[in-house]
Amino acid sequence: MSFSPEDNNVSLTRFESMLKTNDVFFFDAEEFESIANHYIEMGKIALARKAVKLGLAQHPTSSNLRLFKAELFIFENKFDQAEVILTELHELEPNNEEVFIQKANIYSKQDDHKKAIYLLEQAIDLTDDPADVYNLIGMEYLFLEDYANAKVSFMKCLEVDDQDYSALYNIIYCFDFLEQHQEAIDYLNMFLNKNPYCEVAWHQVGKQYFDLKEYEKALSAFDFAIISDDTFVGAYLEKGKVLEKLGRYNEALENYQITLQLEDPTSFALLRMGKCYDKLGFDDLAIKHFERCVHEDPLLDNGWIAITDFYKKRLNFQKALYYIDKAIQIDADNVLYWKRYATINYRLKFYEEAEAGYRKALELGNYELDTWLNRADILIQLGEADAAIASLTQSMEFYPENAEIAFRLSGLNYNKGNDIQGLYFLKNALKIDAEFAIIIDELFPYVASKKEVIALRKNYEV
Repeated sequence: MSFSPEDNNVSLTRFESMLKTNDVFFFDAEEFESIANHYIEMGKIALARKAVKLGLAQHPTSSNLRLFKAELFIFENKFDQAEVILTELHELEPNNEEVFIQKANIYSKQDDHKKAIYLLEQAIDLTDDPADVYNLIGMEYLFLEDYANAKVSFMKCLEVDDQDYSALYNIIYCFDFLEQHQEAIDYLNMFLNKNPYCEVAWHQVGKQYFDLKEYEKALSAFDFAIISDDTFVGAYLEKGKVLEKLGRYNEALENYQITLQLEDPTSFALLRMGKCYDKLGFDDLAIKHFERCVHEDPLLDNGWIAITDFYKKRLNFQKALYYIDKAIQIDADNVLYWKRYATINYRLKFYEEAEAGYRKALELGNYELDTWLNRADILIQLGEADAAIASLTQSMEFYPENAEIAFRLSGLNYNKGNDIQGLYFLKNALKIDAEFAIIIDELFPYVASKKEVIALRKNYEV
């Protein structure tokens, strides 16, 4: 039961006054239910518990208050105590669907989702509101990663209540996960035949066509979404993205501008506007919007990356370094920042800082091949042969059959006088891919001039 605005204030005020004064006021059972439900929705569990306790003191036979008590036990993971209440209620009211739903909730929290689904399916036959139960069944299937059955459950939910857009979003989520874009479009078109002015459905059709790279069809779908609701910000944003793909940057800007008029500026819209101005060659406007973007949302990494790459592209590495430094100060665990930090410092010939950037990227779990190789090459430039060998040896755990790594290890070992190890890695590298032997020429000219190296390379020449 929900409060009307008037009852809400009166009942809550009286209840909270009773708690402060220790006076005992009478509330009917439905008022206690509404008070408890209000506090549960607000996340004020202690107050909800008090409402249920006082409610049962005045109305000890109230099934709904006992259900609230069971729900609170479940919330606190006191499953045995909840089970006792639910078993008693089931004996008194075997057709109370809420008992099945709360029992299913217990099994769900214990990760027994199949048992939860079994109980919820029994609740379907007892409830006057099957949409909610179908939604719960769909969520259980999502926990099981059974997207096909989850999709069916959410579809049944939408059949009962065609205004339940959360169910519609969940259906599309399942289609997306199953990579069934055309099937999603077919389903949405069927839904639109009955609900032709559903802006959410048109929006989702457009996103499916976008994923299929059918941009003109996506554009038409987003236009229909806007016709259905000309204040639908999401449709303007998606339409802008499509127009960018089609190279129609001025039109994209018009759509992003509309979103700024409909609501407070979003970092996404500002970022996209910056990208459009960049494409159109309006540097001042591009940088202005990138700066507004990072001011609006300092945690949006795409914003910092855009402004850094803007200056990198113009070879203004000092400015690029300034912005990537600011980004790292905000989020020092972002791998994308550290890789740019490394490349920018390398272009500025700050080799120790560049090496530190790649090292940090590796520490954060960025095990891409280029990260290992770039760091090793800088260590070689810095004369840190042992560190380069250690790093490349570690990289072999991820790339055990890689010629670029093996050639570097060969050259490094030869340079250190470890000819046996050098020869071992050289043979392996040549077997894997002899074309990368140019690495020896570029990084290790002394090694390239050795007779045994020259002879061995000749055996692999095509």
